[in-house]
Order: sequence, then structure tokens, then C-alpha cells
Amino acid sequence: MKTLVLQRNEKTGQVTVQCADGEVSVYSHCEYCRHCAGVRVGKRVIPSPIIQALKEVKRGTSPDESLMNAAMMFNTLVRDGSAIECTDDGNEGFSSLYTR
Repeated sequence: MKTLVLQRNEKTGQVTVQCADGEVSVYSHCEYCRHCAGVRVGKRVIPSPIIQALKEVKRGTSPDESLMNAAMMFNTLVRDGSAIECTDDGNEGFSSLYTR
């Protein structure tokens, strides 16, 4: 597992990481990537809330509300966090959670 340090641009509010695809936005890539294992906040790694929400959707709960709450939680974790934990040891790059 890799630890990708968050790089913040205070002027634009953009947060990026150095991925196998190059420098990518955490909000548009990592949040929806199957390699994102979680966000490092302090000494803890908090699992990706999007993955947890997708598991709930498969069990039949309200998908819209669950996914919206998970996205907002991910944004909060990134705001407070310092790094993304990534399982992409093979350097494949971005792989969407919504496709196989």
C-alpha cells in the first residue's frame, strides 16, 4: 500500500496527489477510485466512505442520500487529512469504482 501525500493549493482550494497517472485531483479521482483505501487523518487511516456507501446501496438502502453523505464525509476527511492510502501497488492509475 502506498501513502500519497496531499498537496494543497491555498489560492484555488485544489488538493492533489502524485498518482501513477500524474498529478490528479483528490476530489475527482481518488474519491471515486477503487484503489483508494482511505484518508490518513493524524495517525489513523479512515476507510473511504464512498466504498462503505456502495456496500450499503447493494443491501438496498437509499442510494442517493448514502452516496451524497459519503461524498461530503470524504471531503471533510481530506480537509483534515494529510495523505491518501492507495492500494495501487502495480501503478495502474485511476480505476473507477463504477465500472469493472
